[in-house]
Amino acid sequence: MTTNDTTKCLLFLGCAIPYRVSSYEISARKILTKLCVEIVEMPEFNCCGLPLDLVNHEAMLILAAKNLAHAEQQDLNILTLCTGCASTLKKVNKILKTNDQLRQQINEYLKEANLEVKGTTNTKHLIQFLTENVGIDKIKNAITKPLTGIKVAEHTGCHLLRPKQYNTFDNPENPQTLKKLIEVTNATCLTYVDETECCGAPSVGVDDKIALQLAKDKLTHIKDAQAQALITVCPFCHIMYDTNELRIEKLFNETYNIPILHYPQLLGIALGLTPEELAFGDLKVKPSNLIKQITEI
Repeated sequence: MTTNDTTKCLLFLGCAIPYRVSSYEISARKILTKLCVEIVEMPEFNCCGLPLDLVNHEAMLILAAKNLAHAEQQDLNILTLCTGCASTLKKVNKILKTNDQLRQQINEYLKEANLEVKGTTNTKHLIQFLTENVGIDKIKNAITKPLTGIKVAEHTGCHLLRPKQYNTFDNPENPQTLKKLIEVTNATCLTYVDETECCGAPSVGVDDKIALQLAKDKLTHIKDAQAQALITVCPFCHIMYDTNELRIEKLFNETYNIPILHYPQLLGIALGLTPEELAFGDLKVKPSNLIKQITEI
């Protein structure tokens, strides 16, 4: 197998997902297996480097390069679930591929770990991989429980398509990939005001009131659109909404009752998997009404 094998991938989980959002990993593994994707475990990995970028740019480059070098040793492309990890690994990979002097400098550090970046691997986020490697038609043919009548909203988030010079598979101002993947389940993807606005998570460490206000505004627009759930593809966006929705309701005297689902959970149901298999029980905002409607389809 080589990096040209489109349905074999090296799974990069990053830092947050295994410890804080295991439901995302569980549901992603389930749907990838269902779609006959061969998952190879990353033999060794560290942080993608994103949190260090503004503090120590060189350290960020080294951390990302180390992950890329491990993937090159496996001769496989990287599949990530985290939008921040995807964006960082793509950015560093492109920088090192096009800057020979910098690549040599970073490789000097990697020598201590017997690693070297040559620029022979690529990184894709889950929804890019599903669209480009698995294919919409294959996913559509695998659907056994069309989600007819289910109405949801999507939140693509900020990092997946930004900076746009490194993330070119969709339009950051009008993203369509997640919408198409939702619609393949036969659920309706609703439009709502300010779809591309940030969830607020990056502001938590500076002023959580601003962060909660941003999330509250989004939830209000989603409620106004009459969505039955919000679909996310980023662990931090998911945490921001799912963990804080009840807090926001109390703080702003609002009622939302909008469950926050990982996209693989929505797709998994359409593929015939059960809510239990897809870790629906881990969600803070319980999707009881949604599950009831789905079971009646």
